[in-house]
Amino acid sequence: MGTIIHQPAAQMMAGHAVGILLLNTGYPIIPGNVANASTYDYPVRFKVVEGADSPRLIGGDPTLLEPVLAAARELVGDGCRAIVGACGYFARFQRELAEALPVPVFLSSLCQVPMVLGALQPHQQLGILCAKQSSLDQRMLTAVGIREDAPIVVAGMEHSPGFRGAILEDQGWMDLDQVREEVVSAAVRLATDHPEIGALLLECSDMPPYAKQIQDATGLPVWDYLSLIDWIHSSVVRHSYHGFI
Repeated sequence: MGTIIHQPAAQMMAGHAVGILLLNTGYPIIPGNVANASTYDYPVRFKVVEGADSPRLIGGDPTLLEPVLAAARELVGDGCRAIVGACGYFARFQRELAEALPVPVFLSSLCQVPMVLGALQPHQQLGILCAKQSSLDQRMLTAVGIREDAPIVVAGMEHSPGFRGAILEDQGWMDLDQVREEVVSAAVRLATDHPEIGALLLECSDMPPYAKQIQDATGLPVWDYLSLIDWIHSSVVRHSYHGFI
């Protein structure tokens, strides 16, 4: 008998293991951004969360839980084997979605923080560069497993005019050179001001395009959304090994 496989009747597509929840945004989505399909070497499936713009999510609007959950369930129904949120502030709903969905859930790049901290020396700290520091509250950090006494140092981009206008205020356009310079400079300043930092983590899904420049400028390991998504994909889509001994 040949190999027989079954697919749920409502699943009309296949081949995309990672489902990514997106915000309603109006600025350019450049390569390296989590929401740009050309960023990946494998298929992913995107779903925009109805009503979820940057101010509502970053501001902590609790009414977003239902549309976030509905969008995630649609991705699972389409055959996604893991769910990711394309904004670090989706962390607010990490526990609720992890409990509700039958697949692994990693809503924020911040999910990597406990693992990275375990890899550093006792005297070292993890530097976190985020979109808006004042909104990175302990309730959200706790949801992704970050203790209140965790050795982290946080800096935000809310006072950088190019980043703020494009990402936080959704002005509809972006000065790519200005935003790149602001993000890299903020990361360098964070590492310089806190020499005990042993690694950097980028919270925002718009920051991975600048990860290499940040690493070149600081000499530090850099984790971001793409290091998380690549790791997730490697675990839910395993490959056979071929070689010789």
